[in-house]
Amino acid sequence: MQIAIDSYCFHRYFGEVYPGLESPPREAMTLNEVIDRAIAFGVEGVSLESFMLDDASPERLAALRERLDEAGLARVWAWGHPDGLGSGSRPEALEDLFAHIEVAHALGAGVMRICAGGRRTRPASWADHSRGLLPLLRRATERAEQRGLVLAVENHVDLLADELVELIQSVDSPALGVCLDTANNLRLLEDPMMAIETLAPYARATHLKDITAHRGDPKSFGFWPSVPLGQGLIHIPATLRLLKQHDYQGLLALEIDYLHPDHGDEASAIGNSIDYLRRTLAKL
Repeated sequence: MQIAIDSYCFHRYFGEVYPGLESPPREAMTLNEVIDRAIAFGVEGVSLESFMLDDASPERLAALRERLDEAGLARVWAWGHPDGLGSGSRPEALEDLFAHIEVAHALGAGVMRICAGGRRTRPASWADHSRGLLPLLRRATERAEQRGLVLAVENHVDLLADELVELIQSVDSPALGVCLDTANNLRLLEDPMMAIETLAPYARATHLKDITAHRGDPKSFGFWPSVPLGQGLIHIPATLRLLKQHDYQGLLALEIDYLHPDHGDEASAIGNSIDYLRRTLAKL
């Protein structure tokens, strides 16, 4: 398992600002600067969000791969934020997913995180949800198999743990697994540890995220801000033990979305989280 940072930690610097919850930063960032930050934190890998890529030309991808190789950073390519395949309602999004399979291949990523949907696209009926989504996942997995790539479906506040497992088992391919986000199912009011236990055997990528209760409506996103690892409601040590038990060998990618206002800026929260993660791993 390799300590990593998901570039979504810096989402505000790429124009992704949650209305009413966050403020825009004074300056923007580039993906190269995200990589520089990861190097400075001394991590072993990065998960890079596709919406942060400003140029998908072969020249740009070759330069980005060279930069990652020089830094010795393992990598996951991450596609589909915020709504991905629209929980099965956006078959046209497959073409963009296919294009990013090629990007992942060009960057030397063996795993690509995908979003099957988001909290705004989850249908009321699981029968309708799975009926629309399964054919798209099958087609995506077939394309990934051709490129020797593993797709990792995130539990993106769109799928309960058992639902995601049902999808993975129905497709039944080594090229399809889970990107285990440790906190997102609590936002669906599902017991987070039960969700982690259910999904851990299928994990091919991770978002290590800790959240806490804040204020307002528990069914709203703003109620559950991110906090540094070890300071919220997610049992990170138990999660790491489970991943080790299931022989997970991928990235432990820290993700911070909407940061709790009491926890400073992204750099401080990332530094505290990486330190906590190193200490915790040393005890396993």
